[in-house]
Amino acid sequence: MESCVYFSDNFFSSGRTDIYNGQKEMVGALNLKSAFSSSVDVENAQGEIVVQGSFPIFSNKWNIQRRGGEELGRVKTSFSFFTKRYRYETGSQSLEIESPALSKDYTMVDKNGSEVATFRKVSGVFQSAAYELQNHTGSLMTEELISVVMGVNAIEKRRRSSANGTPT
Repeated sequence: MESCVYFSDNFFSSGRTDIYNGQKEMVGALNLKSAFSSSVDVENAQGEIVVQGSFPIFSNKWNIQRRGGEELGRVKTSFSFFTKRYRYETGSQSLEIESPALSKDYTMVDKNGSEVATFRKVSGVFQSAAYELQNHTGSLMTEELISVVMGVNAIEKRRRSSANGTPT
């Protein structure tokens, strides 16, 4: 079940942005809750919330859950020197997310090294982050993977913000 979607953050990480498929048809939306608290709702084409992602209070781990509150998984940073590395842990699996240091391409693999999804940043330097996501598996919902990508984006924004000495 291969699917490709496109979506983006907003400059101030608040408001709604559309999610498009490869044929440029709107298939859902991101509701970026607030510029002051990183959280996102991933909605289907009918505007129903499918998945939510956010940082719990005093945590650097991005939690992903269904609309009803059922936890799906958690995105967290993994230690590395020359790559950007994250881990998405669900109740049944642990997926590695990796990107070379200066690359905009990310690969998500399972414990066997099989590619589950890929995503890449398709925006320019002074633009809000925009992504292309390809889901290569039927085991994870595309909406869940979108929230994973937005979690990686939020973690990277926090890291840049703290490196610059500005509060998050």
